[in-house]
Amino acid sequence: MNTAAAIDPRHAAGQRLRERVFRAATFVAALLVLTLLGGVALSLLQGAWPALAHFRLRFLTSEVWNPVTDQFGALAAVYGTLVTSLIALAIAIPVSLGIAIFLTQLAPLWLKRPVSIAIELLAAVPSIIFGIWGLFVLAPVLQRHVQPWLIDTVGPLPLVGRLFQGPPFGIGILTAGIVLAIMVVPFISAVTRDVFETVPDVLKESGYGLGATTWEVIWQVVVPYARTGMIGGIMLGLGRALGETMAVTFVIGNAHRIGSSLLAPGTTISAAIANEFTEAVGDLYTSSLVALGALLFLITFSVIAAARFMLLRLERRALSPV
Repeated sequence: MNTAAAIDPRHAAGQRLRERVFRAATFVAALLVLTLLGGVALSLLQGAWPALAHFRLRFLTSEVWNPVTDQFGALAAVYGTLVTSLIALAIAIPVSLGIAIFLTQLAPLWLKRPVSIAIELLAAVPSIIFGIWGLFVLAPVLQRHVQPWLIDTVGPLPLVGRLFQGPPFGIGILTAGIVLAIMVVPFISAVTRDVFETVPDVLKESGYGLGATTWEVIWQVVVPYARTGMIGGIMLGLGRALGETMAVTFVIGNAHRIGSSLLAPGTTISAAIANEFTEAVGDLYTSSLVALGALLFLITFSVIAAARFMLLRLERRALSPV
């Protein structure tokens, strides 16, 4: 039987047409994403241009934010955004890694599913709930118990002691970082858990067969194999921390100044925009807030680009011959 003769020309033409339509649709979808990204960037730049043209470099180097005198500087907000995100990652990364290791390597079956569901439910809690809880529950506890202990114990130490000096306000940079850490733990731990579950059982069994302990299998087999996915999860959590608004607004104190202590009030880019955008009077004030949004966009984009570059380097190093 001739196979070529059995093929319907009309069916083959229809297949080719559907293939071209599919390719065109996927290309348009990809182009749409780039168009939206470019449109957002251009809109932010257009709105921020009056403030950037007026203040020039002083907008980035000054921490003065005074709407009465039309003096605006983004340094305090940028500082608060970066410091609170770093505090959040410093707390969330080891906790999330521990949760993922426990769920995938150590937890009994009867406990694994309830804990996994609880983590996923924690990720679904609205950010304003975290803000209210942080203001009315966490902040008083920190003010009465934790911050006085940090001031008395860590405050007198050289170098690091400066970060824990001053009155215990309860709210401030440290409190915002802790709240952010609680918020990003579900994202990092869920991604890390899923990545750990992709590690082939044969690799772990080989490690055990060679006499490795559970600790050695986790840190020398599982973690190196899932390293790329772990970094991706951490970057996802960092992006969440950088852009968080309502929860931070409740607990950071909303003060446009840079303090040497982590216990002092501060602000972030997103909190400043949320607090003041509806009350902004005048083109320069509004443009300065839009410029803050442009800075946040640039910071987030730079972080994601740096993470992608680092992942590419790790992949090339893993594929390169020893």
